[in-house]
Amino acid sequence: MRNDPELPFFFGADNGLFGMYHAPASPPRRAVLMCPPLGQELIRTHRLYRQLAQALAAQGVAVLRFDYHGTGDSAGNSAEVDWNRCIGDAVTAAGELRSRAGLDRVVAFGARLGGSIALGAADRARFAEVIAWDPVVNGDDYVAALDTMQAALREDADRFNVPRSHADVAEQWLGFDIGESLRKQLMGLRVAPPNVPTLVLDSLPADATPRWEHLVSRRGKVAAISPPTPWNDLRRLEAAILSHPLIQAVSGRMTEDA
Repeated sequence: MRNDPELPFFFGADNGLFGMYHAPASPPRRAVLMCPPLGQELIRTHRLYRQLAQALAAQGVAVLRFDYHGTGDSAGNSAEVDWNRCIGDAVTAAGELRSRAGLDRVVAFGARLGGSIALGAADRARFAEVIAWDPVVNGDDYVAALDTMQAALREDADRFNVPRSHADVAEQWLGFDIGESLRKQLMGLRVAPPNVPTLVLDSLPADATPRWEHLVSRRGKVAAISPPTPWNDLRRLEAAILSHPLIQAVSGRMTEDA
């Protein structure tokens, strides 16, 4: 097996999932699986995920970034994205990371829906811990927020000379196709507390912060990071989300775990 610092490859059933393995310079002491969010949030956090992976690899941590079926460079298209399959893909990716790193203990990290997927996959993937950054815990609220942003985007005079028709954007969220099945799955999403230690990194605005207690009441904690992350700021929709405090928080957690 090649030992490149950053190795792109395909894995899973029919080699349909794309992954990027970040290998530390020396044999890894720990391993982190990075579960991405979906849609526009995936695009906006892509650079940050890479920065975090590189920072962790420099600490001696083996890291796997990957794309779910229908996202990124994996097989399929965005209209085929299925919630249960995303969780299954995270389980598959955890097994791939164990094989490549030669370690059984895998910590999962995920932002927004990526955190929700990591939490949902925790038992099957046998995660040692989940680090969730502003995870989505109530799907109804998340869908309503995306619908509101999509409606505002349709009429945004700074982006379009004339409002786009309802039919033109009816099956989209911020430029990404959304299948009716995934919409219904997300509307019914209620994230249950996992049976593993959980660290919630909270960077939501003070007036939007949900109650995290049910996720961490048994085996976990909440840590606030600032400044607030502009997940739902339509004015910054095309801007990458970068957060050095987030990188420091996750890197610091891995140092504690050494």
